Amino acid sequence: MTFKIACLQLDIAFGAPLENRQLVQNEVEKIAAQHPDIIVLPELWTTGYDLTRLDEIADKEGEETKAFISELARRHRIHIVAGSIAKKTNDGTTNTMYVADRNGDIVGEYSKLHLFQLMDEHLYLRSGDTPGLFTLENTLCAGVICYDIRFPEWIRVHALQGAEVLFVVAEWPLPRLSHWRTLLQARAIENQCYVVACNRAGRDPNNTFAGHSLIIDPWGEILAEAKEDPCSLIAEIDLQKVKEVREQIPIFSDRRPEHYRTNEKIF
Repeated sequence: MTFKIACLQLDIAFGAPLENRQLVQNEVEKIAAQHPDIIVLPELWTTGYDLTRLDEIADKEGEETKAFISELARRHRIHIVAGSIAKKTNDGTTNTMYVADRNGDIVGEYSKLHLFQLMDEHLYLRSGDTPGLFTLENTLCAGVICYDIRFPEWIRVHALQGAEVLFVVAEWPLPRLSHWRTLLQARAIENQCYVVACNRAGRDPNNTFAGHSLIIDPWGEILAEAKEDPCSLIAEIDLQKVKEVREQIPIFSDRRPEHYRTNEKIF
């Protein structure tokens, strides 16, 4: 099984959902001509980090976003890992990823577990509490969001359940670019999976973002990497390689979880 994957590294308009949906529609139309199997969008692509206005601009129950990506996926017969959006609910607002398959069906939903206090997420967003597993064409995948990659135990939860491709969507700032690259390679190596990481480009009133979307194989080798500017990043992945790497170095069968304790808590 192979997948041709395209990451859309976008410069997101601050607090402008209509403008951003039009941008995504235009970029999907362009990249569809190259016939990718999967398109990946960045974190909070409808609003950016305009957190103080989420009551006005967040998507109620994600309904507009789900309808929008479902239609795009169905029209182009492409799977879409739709980054994440601010989803407004009666219990608060979450930073939520949706995944649509080629038929336009929503097959995945994940709300960011780890909220990043340096960007005030904890003041405006509610944490999720479920894993980001979903299946595309009989391949188990996982989706996580930005700050999540600093928590290897959370990524391992998905790998232990069999995830072969980890999709990471982000608005990762430029000053910590070296962390972004290193952490993503480490997550690929230690979990023996593909990592497909789509970051945003450009800047908002408070931050300059790193770009450098990456597609990394299970050995930690970089298959494709963007620069800082808006662009589309494309690479093909072969899922057979996940099986080969996991057989060659059987880290999952060699685990000793009974010893992974601190203060009587198991990690």
